[in-house]
Amino acid sequence: MNLEFNKNEDNMKLAVSHMRQLYEKIKLGGGKKAIEKQKEKNKLTARQRIEYLIDDNTSFTEIGAFAGYEMYAEHGGCPAGGTVAGLGYVSGRQCVILANDQTVKAGAWFPITGKKNLRMQEIAMENRLPLIYLVDSAGVYLPLQDEIFPDKEHFGRIFRNNARMSGMGITQIAAVMGACVAGGAYLPIMSDETLMVEGNGSIYLAGPYLVKAAVGENVDTETLGGAATHTEISGIADYKFDTEETCLDQIKKIISKIGHNPRAGFDRATPAPPKKDPEELYGILPVGNLKPYDMVEVIERIVDNSEFEQFKQDYGKTMLCGYARIDGWAVGIVANQRLVIKNKKGELQLGGVIYNDSADKAARFIMNCNQKKIPLVFLQDVTGFMVGSRSEHSGIIKDGAKLVNAVANSVVPKITIVIGNSFGAGNYAMCGKAYDPRFIYAWPSAKIAVMGGEQAAKTMLQIQVAGMKAKGIEVTSEEEQKILNDIKDKYEKQTTAYYAAARLWVDDIIDPIETRNVISEGITAASHNPEIANFKLGVFQV
Repeated sequence: MNLEFNKNEDNMKLAVSHMRQLYEKIKLGGGKKAIEKQKEKNKLTARQRIEYLIDDNTSFTEIGAFAGYEMYAEHGGCPAGGTVAGLGYVSGRQCVILANDQTVKAGAWFPITGKKNLRMQEIAMENRLPLIYLVDSAGVYLPLQDEIFPDKEHFGRIFRNNARMSGMGITQIAAVMGACVAGGAYLPIMSDETLMVEGNGSIYLAGPYLVKAAVGENVDTETLGGAATHTEISGIADYKFDTEETCLDQIKKIISKIGHNPRAGFDRATPAPPKKDPEELYGILPVGNLKPYDMVEVIERIVDNSEFEQFKQDYGKTMLCGYARIDGWAVGIVANQRLVIKNKKGELQLGGVIYNDSADKAARFIMNCNQKKIPLVFLQDVTGFMVGSRSEHSGIIKDGAKLVNAVANSVVPKITIVIGNSFGAGNYAMCGKAYDPRFIYAWPSAKIAVMGGEQAAKTMLQIQVAGMKAKGIEVTSEEEQKILNDIKDKYEKQTTAYYAAARLWVDDIIDPIETRNVISEGITAASHNPEIANFKLGVFQV
């Protein structure tokens, strides 16, 4: 390995180490004192509940671990959005699991909590997976109620989704292990089966204090909405248990008896590891995403036997398209090529930029994968579409629209990994969040923005300085540099993988060597939904 590789490797390993340190802190939820209070109440934490629930020797693919990161500081923060969620295997069945974290503001719902819950329900609906709710929540976080309560993508949408999933035949199991208050009380009752833990689980529209204020009645929590009340009197709940463990055991029994539906039929061969060492992924991506590198080297450390069959290899070279297998699954890969290369006319083409021919090539390849029912994997490191008079005269907007059209109308599952830059319309063309990837992950090196930090800062600087001069304010070169640095610092912070993951623009940040695993789990999830519509393109200019 050369010096450049070692430098890249050191940088990526430091980035991964930083990510893991942050994750370990996030795993503490509301902190060690709050965790101790859970133990005093004979309650497991959200993560302990999931660990007990999933099958031994299986992995839990967490989603949204960085949700809420560095948000709501004035409210004490909301680690992981106040919930722990992801894909796990229960009684041999892949399930979506969603657990309230009572250590974070008593499990109250922040705006990002609602967004994360809706994302998990979306995953369950798209992939026809059973959804298990481990409920322990005080309801809406009142200081931010205007940002979580009334809108279409807010709190109430969750119950609408409960009803829609029920109509779709998707199993929903709710285990009430703590408070389940106000509007949140509808969630377990709109699930297929409701389980409650005696002494801790409670369901009611209004708690004892509000009941006293509203109707003057004095009533304790257990009498009002405890497990005995709802299994013996109201009939709302279906089972009650002395301990959380026995409650979780019952969930395993219920899941084990669910019938099996037809599968999507994606092709899977016997899995084979890459021949090239996945650990070498750490040394391929240049520091700061600034230098060229060969994306083929990345692909060959992710796919089975390191075999990648390129489509139109000598055409549209700034985009790589081809067939491979990942953990046995047949996939079509669309990836940005970051090498600076020559086109047929001998002209240099910038790596990471989408040109007319590369857009045309990728659109055709996406159509082919839909024709053959092959899931698509997008590997993003894109700075955007080529600009300038020559590109405009050649119809770059037309060719770009053709690619965006193909991505938008694609009906096979799409899984996106942002490994480097994801700028401007390139984010859209390479199946960014707005284009409904089944799952979307980012490496710690990912940067997502409308354009690169340097270009954006200089553009905003010109506008700001021009405005100041128009008002008669003289700006020295030193002041101009300070303004530039301030703009750039703020902009760069907004482009990081953490900023994106906090807002769920990506499902999570992953270690590069986990790329293969998350893609495989994503296709496994997608294979449960046999309903793939016919691929149809709308109107576009050829």
